[in-house]
Amino acid sequence: MLSIATDYVTGIGTAELYLRAIAKAGFSHVHWCQEWNTDYIYSDREIASICSQLNWCRLRMTDLHASAGETKRWGASDAAVNAAGLELVENRLRMAAMLACDVVVLHLPSEVRANLPSPAYDATRRALDTLTARAREHGVRIALENTPDDNTAALEALFADYGPDILGLCYDSGHGHLAGNGLERLATLKDRLLAIHLHDNDGSADQHRLPFDGTIDWPPLMALIAASPYRKPLNLEVSAAGYADTAAFLTEARIRGARLEGLLYAMSA
Repeated sequence: MLSIATDYVTGIGTAELYLRAIAKAGFSHVHWCQEWNTDYIYSDREIASICSQLNWCRLRMTDLHASAGETKRWGASDAAVNAAGLELVENRLRMAAMLACDVVVLHLPSEVRANLPSPAYDATRRALDTLTARAREHGVRIALENTPDDNTAALEALFADYGPDILGLCYDSGHGHLAGNGLERLATLKDRLLAIHLHDNDGSADQHRLPFDGTIDWPPLMALIAASPYRKPLNLEVSAAGYADTAAFLTEARIRGARLEGLLYAMSA
């Protein structure tokens, strides 16, 4: 089983055509990335339509990426902005539950990545009190993503405050590579691993290349994933930018994913 993010072409608008192409390429799961960084609110009718599309394509959701809004930002110091951001993320928690998805991925506000403790950290902590309560109501867990500028200190502080039954890690391989110590950081946090974003880069920028097209050392990363509690499909968060033929891109993505699956199997043996 292998998953790919829906925004391999664009994260704006409907994903129906992308879902069909993903299924045709042989993927079994998707990571929902549409509108993850906008203020868009999904209606129940739209969510039901997405459910029908997934069923028609015989695809399941690995997890759902939410929501770093443009003007609605959870954890913001401005009360109105924070309230709107909480509403936005709560919409995605409900969406995940309706689509039989058990993990929602979030980025921490940039202000809490260093200099702990701080007022920004306290605001984020209060926002997470609300969001984790809503997540429990929906039977969903929240995974906080690592960042290229290394937000491990904030992640460790929050994991100490919230248990693994509700809060964990989304490990982004490209971000970890840019931080320069991703594998070291993952080794300390692997027991909280709930979601993965697998993609490659050359160490200079967040390029979302196919695995093995950059300079990430994949065997030790697969070894850490194998040693973690993570048992869901491997998920590729890759971009078709630069590919004239997106069908060929998806075919190649499936091949690269199978190579990663082989490494994971070898490390698990």
